[in-house]
Amino acid sequence: MKRLQAMFKFRGQNSRLVGFGVLGAVVLIALLGLHLVSCNSNSPAKQSATPPPPATNGTNVTTYHNDNARSGQNLTETILTPSNVNSSGFGKLFVVSVDGKVDAQPLYLTQLSIPNHGTHNVLYVETEHASAYGFDADTGALLWQVSMLASGETTSDDHGCGQITPEIGVTSTPVIDPKAGTHGTIYVVAMSKDGIGNYHQRLHALDVTTGAEEFGGPQNIQASFPGTGDNSSGGRVVFAPGQYAERAGLLLLNGVIYTGWTSHCDIRPYTGWIMGFDQSTLAQVSVLNVTPNGNEGSVWMSGAGLAADTSGNMLLLDANGTFDTALDANGFPSQGDFGNAFLKISTANRGLAVADYFEMFNQGAENGSDTDLGSGGALVLPDLTDSVGHTRRLAVGAGKDSNIYVVDRDAMGKFNPSQNNIYQELQGALSGSVFSIPAYFNNTVYYGAVGDNIKALALSNARLALTPASQTGNAFGYPGATPSISANGSGNAILWAAENASTAVLHAYDATNLAHELYNSNQAAGGRDQFGAGNKFITPMITNGKVYVGTTNGVGVFGLLQ
Repeated sequence: MKRLQAMFKFRGQNSRLVGFGVLGAVVLIALLGLHLVSCNSNSPAKQSATPPPPATNGTNVTTYHNDNARSGQNLTETILTPSNVNSSGFGKLFVVSVDGKVDAQPLYLTQLSIPNHGTHNVLYVETEHASAYGFDADTGALLWQVSMLASGETTSDDHGCGQITPEIGVTSTPVIDPKAGTHGTIYVVAMSKDGIGNYHQRLHALDVTTGAEEFGGPQNIQASFPGTGDNSSGGRVVFAPGQYAERAGLLLLNGVIYTGWTSHCDIRPYTGWIMGFDQSTLAQVSVLNVTPNGNEGSVWMSGAGLAADTSGNMLLLDANGTFDTALDANGFPSQGDFGNAFLKISTANRGLAVADYFEMFNQGAENGSDTDLGSGGALVLPDLTDSVGHTRRLAVGAGKDSNIYVVDRDAMGKFNPSQNNIYQELQGALSGSVFSIPAYFNNTVYYGAVGDNIKALALSNARLALTPASQTGNAFGYPGATPSISANGSGNAILWAAENASTAVLHAYDATNLAHELYNSNQAAGGRDQFGAGNKFITPMITNGKVYVGTTNGVGVFGLLQ
């Protein structure tokens, strides 16, 4: 795994101008304007009186890659089309600046009433400086900002590891419940370090309109689990906050916020933790360790979110770590160690338990060479019908070995030391390792491996094609690309991908033919659309005619040029 400011408080005063005449009306308006300015002398110069509600609203984006299946598709995009996304009519609108790296995918709520600011479409951005922001998604105006550091604390140092550097605050994509709390709640995990060198991991629940803490938060994250593995004592492995980072995107499922935990550059001791917290009280309700009697086996997936199917099962790819080749009567590892496995985890009754799994036959070699499956994320496919009419419930994932693994969620295959018992394995389908998650649209899976072209692999009779239907004309360097899809139903589909380079590049392709590039942010003359340095694992977010892309110090916002 080596790896707002306050705007003018304007209440729509119903001043009567009748009887003043034209001159009197002008004087009165001028006086009111002077009064408003004097009462808001600390307001930033770029902000003015509360704007009218946005003309268009878009679709809420409340979780990583748009939904719990992690499909990456927004099928309600009515503004952006293959005909208007080009360098003459589309480009960078602005960049919102923040105080640290943006490793989390930005999120979005539409038509939100912000105290003293009126109604806005709101963009949510979190940083490695442990800050959370609410911006007007259409203008970039700051609505609110909060720090998730306790008094006397700093962000975490990078532990001598270059994976998240130079500081660690918020790494994973939060999740929003628009109906939680008084106005809606955004749940965020932040890491910090206190004045005497202790590290802290906390779950925050922030009001989406102000950033204020809710539900008695934040909640300090602590855990233990039966086992004798790394950092165990008295028959229990113990979660040490400083040894971990929360990279995988949060999952909200049936009232529980689920988190997965990774190490810093494989620095032991560490094991594989998944934890659940009640979304209304922030109390911990469940803990699972997937390598409790061994070591390693973390959950990171290059920032992809923990996925879930409609039956309430969690799907994830675990990183390299201990796997027990001795199996019990049910075909499960005898000591409960599932390193480097494709896992299906039951969340029934708010508990956590491995319900099924797939492990490749050569897991020993993959674990020993750091060729973990867990560098990629799991995508839950919609129910499909096979060639004999059977319904297939599938999920797909890929990691550093460049093979694509398609599992049947009803029978994942478990472990056989001589062959892979799996629904479908596509060897050689990709030209590089995967540090991303694919997107899904219209019976097609889109993969962007390292050093590879983004490939469109068609699904037919519940089988994934080995040969791509189309692919991009350009390849993507490390870490490849996590594609996102915008479409209006089944039409006007565009695939978006961010290229990690010293100057980040946003690409747009016709999703029905990836060889047709519609736009990239280097096309316009004079660097018009360049928006900052690239940032690995970043995922574009698209809604309401705009594309939002995180960088090392802000978020680039793209849309139709006026």
